[in-house]
Amino acid sequence: MNLILFDIDGTLIDSGGAGIRSLDLSLKELFSIDNAFQGISMAGKTDTQIIKEGLVKHGISNNGNPGAVIEAYLRHLRKEINNDWRHVKPGVYELLEKLSFMKDVGMGLLTGNIEKGARIKLEPFKLNRFFPTGAFGSDDEDRNRLLPIAVKRFEDLFQNKIAMNSCIVVGDTPRDVECAHIYGAMCIGVATGPYSFAVLNEAGADYVIEDLSDHHTLLQFL
Repeated sequence: MNLILFDIDGTLIDSGGAGIRSLDLSLKELFSIDNAFQGISMAGKTDTQIIKEGLVKHGISNNGNPGAVIEAYLRHLRKEINNDWRHVKPGVYELLEKLSFMKDVGMGLLTGNIEKGARIKLEPFKLNRFFPTGAFGSDDEDRNRLLPIAVKRFEDLFQNKIAMNSCIVVGDTPRDVECAHIYGAMCIGVATGPYSFAVLNEAGADYVIEDLSDHHTLLQFL
């Protein structure tokens, strides 16, 4: 079985800023800090990693506080995802429909989002149906440890062995490339996030595309 694992933000969707607004609102609610995550780079990081960096930036202890922030974040995210700027990236629906009919192909998620947050972000676009499981920022703070978790879940789901080198990570940052290559998996870089085609190519992605609408070429590669 081949396993294709998708990142979410910048790859499948744009949440219209719902994620960062929800994080900022959480620290505003809990610690009366405005724009708490301003200046913190988020692309490719896990939610837990981002939250801890935000707390450290403002001199707040990480002892017990990340859990409280996550609870507040999810509460705000359920509201903030309902905005007029959210959208699906080009070609996503068409590609996922085609992949869903391919034999011996599993589709899942590999994302820095905590699982509940990932599902909240995907639900308005009706994308959760394509992804029975995966690996999330709630599984491990380090994105580079997520691929084996996703593989184990799909092996349990399908009762079938999955080799690491039969996995493909689809994402929009150099961190997606790294988390695939350290296990011998491949990575498709998609230039629909903060990084350009050239940067993803330089980062070592096995295949780079401007967006997911070039189905014919992409499926040939797969």
